Amino acid sequence: MTNHHQPARGEPRVALVTCSALPDLDPDDRLVLAPLAARGVAAEAAIWDDPAVDWSGYGLVVLRSPWDYARRRDEFVAWAQTVPRLANPIDVVGWNTDKRYLAELSAAGVPTVPTVWIEPGETWAPPDDAGEYVIKPAISAGSQDTGRYDLADPEHRELAAAHVRRLTAAGRVAMVQPYLRAVDTAGETALLFLTGPEGLAFSHAIRKGPMLTGPDLGVAELYKEERIDPRAALPDQLAVAQRALAAVPGGPDRLLYARVDLIPGPDGAPVLVELELTEPSLFIGYADAAPDRLAAAIATHLARRS
Repeated sequence: MTNHHQPARGEPRVALVTCSALPDLDPDDRLVLAPLAARGVAAEAAIWDDPAVDWSGYGLVVLRSPWDYARRRDEFVAWAQTVPRLANPIDVVGWNTDKRYLAELSAAGVPTVPTVWIEPGETWAPPDDAGEYVIKPAISAGSQDTGRYDLADPEHRELAAAHVRRLTAAGRVAMVQPYLRAVDTAGETALLFLTGPEGLAFSHAIRKGPMLTGPDLGVAELYKEERIDPRAALPDQLAVAQRALAAVPGGPDRLLYARVDLIPGPDGAPVLVELELTEPSLFIGYADAAPDRLAAAIATHLARRS
């Protein structure tokens, strides 16, 4: 565990949860340290599976970059259940770390990418149409184990079926979704929300460029690199985001942060790709005053837990 700021007597302490591959936090997250210190809050990077960490010693524990959890999700959720004063709350973490929450949001009327779910033990054959599809596991982070397949290509059809078999044979639920071609030009829009004076509020937006170029070949890193640019949020995007957040179990006002990822659907209207409530990159380096807004959000939740 790395101490970034030695607390004075009585000064509140916050743990920013990371993983062993990022012991000093992701660079974007480090931008919040100075604004927190200016508020008299001592923030420390803490590795989620480090047995030496005393989680009860913190006034607030904020999940930030524990990005190695996907292959150990049950262990991660069990750990989170032992942590007092966790943000976001443990029930949200349990719900949000399995992408089958998308089915619940769809049932609640949120426009989402159509998804076929294949459970372990089930078989799947590529559909007859010749479109492009994305295959990924229901529990994943950083676009790992994710591939794009053109089913007009016989080799891709074989690779797609093998990808699903590989996931289900490992006891993982597979997701099959149509590839939304608008991402090639419009990119993906991430809307970032942070706790404000009156609850969860829109902070800023960014554009992520397309990442999936072909079948899953595996990556050794924690996540695939992305092209990130600032972006202005559009009213229809904000409306979909608010519908998604309103459907979160327990309501959105318990959340310290949220990220809503959207892509234009076939008709151009935004559809939800993911609702990230556990460990999303918040891209605070891409918007003026966003590091200060995140620090204020953390301070607000710290005061609530005190």
